[in-house]
Amino acid sequence: MSLLIDAIGELSTQHLTGEASPASGEGAGVLRDAAVVLDGERIAWVGRSADAPAADERFDAQGRAVLPGWVDSHSHLVFAGDRTAEFEARMAGQAYAAGGIGVTTAATRAASDGELRRLLAARVAEAVAGGTTYLETKTGYGLEVGHEARSAVLAAEAVDEVTYLGAHLVPAGADPEAYTDLVCGPMLDAVRPHVRWADVFCEAGAFTEEQSRRVLAACRDAGLGLRVHGNQLGPGAGVRLAVEFGAASVDHVNFLDEGDIAALADSWAAWADGGAAGAPGTVATVLPACDLSTRAPLAPARALLDAGVQVAIASNCNPGTSYTSSVSFCVTTAVLQMGLTVQEAVRAATFGGALALRRHVGADADGQRAVGSIAVGHRADLHLLDAPSATHLAYRPGMPLTHAVWRAGTRVR
Repeated sequence: MSLLIDAIGELSTQHLTGEASPASGEGAGVLRDAAVVLDGERIAWVGRSADAPAADERFDAQGRAVLPGWVDSHSHLVFAGDRTAEFEARMAGQAYAAGGIGVTTAATRAASDGELRRLLAARVAEAVAGGTTYLETKTGYGLEVGHEARSAVLAAEAVDEVTYLGAHLVPAGADPEAYTDLVCGPMLDAVRPHVRWADVFCEAGAFTEEQSRRVLAACRDAGLGLRVHGNQLGPGAGVRLAVEFGAASVDHVNFLDEGDIAALADSWAAWADGGAAGAPGTVATVLPACDLSTRAPLAPARALLDAGVQVAIASNCNPGTSYTSSVSFCVTTAVLQMGLTVQEAVRAATFGGALALRRHVGADADGQRAVGSIAVGHRADLHLLDAPSATHLAYRPGMPLTHAVWRAGTRVR
């Protein structure tokens, strides 16, 4: 069945310049008085309402704004337990340190498969209700071969992309070098059939530069795409390693020097508008809700964009430092506190996330359609706001503006 969504007051397409333009003849960006036709899981037509073709069904948007569904490229949803006490201590002035992960690890190991499935399903449902239509999540709260494999299996049942993060923290009492060997060997072998990506927390208190290098090399050699947690707690090697290994993203990026920003910008130098020339570089993924929760300096998203770096915005939903899946909240924060325009923030939370997951163009060998943008042939992921424009996300901060959500052509809210 085809569906015409028309009378759209503002349509943020976010599609790549250089791709086939919408039927209206306009380029990437914003269309007014627009319409979209969905045909099964794909977008079949985009243009002006007055020119819209017939479809089996019609939905009247009544002048509301439509965006691509949020693409949340960084989350940690497979966990049990509670870290409210840690949050309260941090709000009272205690500095954040990576060691709190161990609290969640103990609770997650103790939880049954059924409990973890239930918790994971509830968190995914919350994210979808807020407009997220494509979701990545990580392992990393098992930190033992069997428990990491279990997390990978459960995550693969519930989300679109799964990342192996055995290199999240060295468990209490473990030898760091021996544990790194485990991450690069038996643990990697156990999770490999269930994941597409691998990540490493390259940070003081977690994994050193050399240990991170070993993890990235082993996971690359195993055929996994790479991501890096880097430069969150202070200056470090995370960005440099991410660029060196051609990682799809480096996430957090709170503490960057000029060399880090230049390295990220250089990684995009060969990437022309439309992505036709050269491979994508390393996306800088900023996590505004985490920055607020840890009272860290906000990541320099404005400086990164001005330098030519592609930026993504993600929730970092996790129990210790960012217990929210609201990408809308993160977009609002990026506008109000990080210096992005509304359209820049929307792009970062849609197309930017797709770039960070390498799901921004075409249908690749596994048949996955492009997400994060509204263009013919892309996956039909739409977020209808109860507002006439995306500007209301920042203009009315904290208001529940999600009116309807379509994921792969199916209305899920």
